[in-house]
Amino acid sequence: MEFCHISVLLGESIDALNIKSDGVYMDGTLGGGGHSSEIAKRLGENGRLVMFDLDETAINFAKKRLEPFNCQKTFVHNNFKNFLSVMDDEKIGGFDGIILDLGVSSYQIDTASRGFSYMQDGELNMAMDEHARLNAEIVVNEYTESALERIFRDYGEEKFAGRIAKAITTIRKTKKITTTKELAEIITNAIPARARFGAGHPAKRVFQAIRIEVNGELEGLKEGLLSMVRNGLNTGGRLAVITFHSLEDRIVKEAFNLLASDCICDKKLPVCVCHHKAEVRLVSKKPILPSPDELKNNPRSHSAKLRVLEKI
Repeated sequence: MEFCHISVLLGESIDALNIKSDGVYMDGTLGGGGHSSEIAKRLGENGRLVMFDLDETAINFAKKRLEPFNCQKTFVHNNFKNFLSVMDDEKIGGFDGIILDLGVSSYQIDTASRGFSYMQDGELNMAMDEHARLNAEIVVNEYTESALERIFRDYGEEKFAGRIAKAITTIRKTKKITTTKELAEIITNAIPARARFGAGHPAKRVFQAIRIEVNGELEGLKEGLLSMVRNGLNTGGRLAVITFHSLEDRIVKEAFNLLASDCICDKKLPVCVCHHKAEVRLVSKKPILPSPDELKNNPRSHSAKLRVLEKI
């Protein structure tokens, strides 16, 4: 299957980066190369673009897509949270802009064999890095009932987390759960009939939770964002982050607000004792949302939010 992914909030995020032709930029979530190709279009031969992704299929596709552009290009098969070691290896002093399009790509969802989709039958996997040791089959078949309940509750905000975890551990006593179809059916049957439909597919939240666990999507995200600003961005550089669910958006919002605050003391204190100074300016106080046209043409953009800051 060809790597197909429609980049969400593409124009808004590229405009927000305020790209300079000779600047140095980072795309921490390369995917199909949609954002990277638009950045590369705006860079001259002295400009540089460093691109991260855990999915080698994405990297190989993007290399071909970006061939026509003459800027300096570096592709990195790694998590963007490890950007500091790459900066050191590549002798990069700082970035003029960083973009993160968090979450899973359309290609990964639509490729049944990757095991991300509750709408298609495939082997349970959900690992963005195809060489990763942890996958969805291990989580579903080897995690304890209490661990599954915690993951479904914390990462999926699933109110029937306990019932679903119990159903999974009961079924796996007699047979291993190996496919997305099996798992989706177990989840659906564990939810009371009156609550199965209304807010999307009944397995949606649990599949999200397992995917986040498998790929460690929220682990170190806040610390990574803080480090990107403090150790990665040049003064005047911008960080643009696109989120797709409330958990990751909450983390991004908290990190941005912390960086933009002059005081982070307990509100009960009468005077400031932290002496913290704002490190960034919020380019947009509220998140930027998809336009009506984008929502119409790409339903998967529905929950997307773009937040942008500038280092001062």
